[in-house]
Amino acid sequence: MTLPQTPTTKSSSSGWLNGFIGVLIFSASLPATRLAVQEFSPFFLTAARASIAGLLALCLLLLFKEKRPARHQLGPLAIVAAGVVLGFPLLTALALQYVTSAHSIVFLGLLPLATASFGVWRGGERPRPAFWVFSVLGSLLVVGFALSQGLTASPAGDLLMLLAILVCGLGYAEGAKLSRTLGGWQVISWALVLALPLMALLSWFKAPPDFTGITTPAWLSLAYVSVFSMLIGFVFWYRGLAQGGIAAVGQLQLLQPFFGLALAATLLDEQVSPLMLGVTVAVILCVAGSRKFGR
Repeated sequence: MTLPQTPTTKSSSSGWLNGFIGVLIFSASLPATRLAVQEFSPFFLTAARASIAGLLALCLLLLFKEKRPARHQLGPLAIVAAGVVLGFPLLTALALQYVTSAHSIVFLGLLPLATASFGVWRGGERPRPAFWVFSVLGSLLVVGFALSQGLTASPAGDLLMLLAILVCGLGYAEGAKLSRTLGGWQVISWALVLALPLMALLSWFKAPPDFTGITTPAWLSLAYVSVFSMLIGFVFWYRGLAQGGIAAVGQLQLLQPFFGLALAATLLDEQVSPLMLGVTVAVILCVAGSRKFGR
């Protein structure tokens, strides 16, 4: 099963559609994690979701008889695994012990900017000075929002979310770069398989002593973040990047905070304040500006 590589011509409609589906799937990740972390420990949740997705990814790779990555691709795959398989899920699960999913979703407005910034570093691009203006302004907006919450929010939760965005941005940028040669869905599949031994071991040691008290919403949330957030979402996301182009389709991430806030308000009955919505819009505008001047 071979996917088209990143095109040099205009973005295809198929790439945009796949990317849009991926963003929709990712948008429910934080609300689902918020539900799951109320009954599972962050370490077990992170390890279990990665283990379940890793086993499914291994089955896919065996089913389509994919050849193993080259030796020089193992380093980038390890970065992808550290960023999106371990780092982002664990840091967000820890953060959601302190803050609501609606609060944490505001930070997702920085994810496209983090991805672009790591793309500059890893890809050697030289964006125009306006890129850095929008970058700094967006960062200041997020820091200002976190400080304005005072005692109603947790500095620890905000710091964990900022770290999560950084490691995820690195994982996205490295994965997007690697998808050009390895293929879209293969990148996340091999990253999950690479992390599987460690994640399976961690699942065993961090498993709750008794599962009888775990409610159905928690189990459903674990299933969602394992199957959809950790694997299926990336299948569509990296396929979209491969078909439609990283720079073009990557801008669809700007829609994720809007979808996430709507889900948090609908599913968890969390309050979305006008300030929170306003900051999200402002950050998205900054990210859009940085994207425009990113090359």
